[in-house]
Amino acid sequence: MPRETYRLVDLFSGAGGFSMGFHATGRFKCLLAVDNFKYAALTYKTNFPEALVLLEDVRELTSYKISTLIKPEEVDVVIGSPPCEPFTGANPRREKDPLDRLYLDPMGQLTLHFIRIVGVLKPRVFVMENVPAIMENGLKHALIAEFKRVGYSKVYFNILRAEDYGNPSRRTRVFISNIPIKPPPVKVKVTVRKALEGLPPPGSPIVPNHDPPPELPLKKLKKAARLRAGQALVHYYGAEKLLPNLIKLDPDDLAPTVLGSSRFIHPFENRLLTVREQARLMGFPDTFIFIGGRDSQYNMVGEAVPVPLAYAVASEVVKALDEGVV
Repeated sequence: MPRETYRLVDLFSGAGGFSMGFHATGRFKCLLAVDNFKYAALTYKTNFPEALVLLEDVRELTSYKISTLIKPEEVDVVIGSPPCEPFTGANPRREKDPLDRLYLDPMGQLTLHFIRIVGVLKPRVFVMENVPAIMENGLKHALIAEFKRVGYSKVYFNILRAEDYGNPSRRTRVFISNIPIKPPPVKVKVTVRKALEGLPPPGSPIVPNHDPPPELPLKKLKKAARLRAGQALVHYYGAEKLLPNLIKLDPDDLAPTVLGSSRFIHPFENRLLTVREQARLMGFPDTFIFIGGRDSQYNMVGEAVPVPLAYAVASEVVKALDEGVV
């Protein structure tokens, strides 16, 4: 029988974008969120005050410690976003051998700890978000084997695009789970113009995290004024190619992928976006408050799962739980 409320654990929770999507369905209660970054944990607790938030490295999160905090048998769903840096092509220092990214890179090994904790909790559903590059050249088979080892014989690799679900910025991610996750796309395209409309000028106390952004140096400011929509002020080397940053946004298009290092130039004003404007590009409501210094706030926004995409995923999880297919 369907239950009114399902219970959730969020590993590598960050600020809480993934959880926000689940919360928006009205069907989930977060029992435990875990992150090792102080301001992410504070941000999560601020926005989900009913949740137990643990400031902890998941490598130190033993089965005994978990059992002292929550009752594992009560957990219905485990979600999480282990660091993507070991796998993404935007990282010029990633290991050359894809399997080394999972088994040798200390940050890549955090994915294995996510799987370990899933094995401890034995949820009805798990969903792990990452970049599609986590499936490259043998990694997909390795992940299937690791999940099978902790008791899950069915593993699905669901590639979804945030913009297909009403997010104002592009983002393609894989959601690895023990159920198929194929939410129907929405037909509405949310442009940058639409996402940013209605905001007061930066510095207004009405909207949180809308402080004036850092000023560009005069030389860059002059160059920025000459940019056309979609052009970048600077480029940097990723693992395989040059990547743009300080992109002038096109008001009538989607924004590019928002990353922790991303900074965008406002489509109508010769300045960077505020944290709140950047958060709107990731689907966060204005009521969601980010804690910490400005750079930490930008990073938390860029490292989050876009809220509209998280909601689409959560809706499919609810459906599977209600229908008793897991």
